[in-house]
Amino acid sequence: MGKNYFTEEQVAMLKLNPHVQKVSAKAITYTEAFHQWFYQEYQDGKLPTVIFQEAGFDTKVLGKERIKGFAKQTKKMAQRVEGFTDLRAQNSGRPRTKDFTPEQELDYLRHKVALQEQQIDALKKTNFINRKAARATPKKNSNSSKP
Repeated sequence: MGKNYFTEEQVAMLKLNPHVQKVSAKAITYTEAFHQWFYQEYQDGKLPTVIFQEAGFDTKVLGKERIKGFAKQTKKMAQRVEGFTDLRAQNSGRPRTKDFTPEQELDYLRHKVALQEQQIDALKKTNFINRKAARATPKKNSNSSKP
């Protein structure tokens, strides 16, 4: 099953909707207020497609799967302590499993600096070898052709 990408015209149209926080050809991010309003309307018994139509979206552009996924995501968000707040920016990266003591942090940073110094030295040597090889390569002279 393929992805349904938005065309440039559809992206421009979606950007005009006040319920859209950001949109690209691949994805759309809705505002927190829209999530809250959607969930309230959904709790009142409205169908997700109807709610999107009332919000000014062209449901054919969004597609059934995207609307269904949004409804599922919003229901999960409603159950969280944080509510409808987008937490993706705070939860990026691999979480730390333990906190370092100041000594461990210092050892880690020393190790990191030593590793970076080794990488710099390796790059310098590679650069030196490449320059030396470039100087040693004889240049072809077009005047040195003999019959």
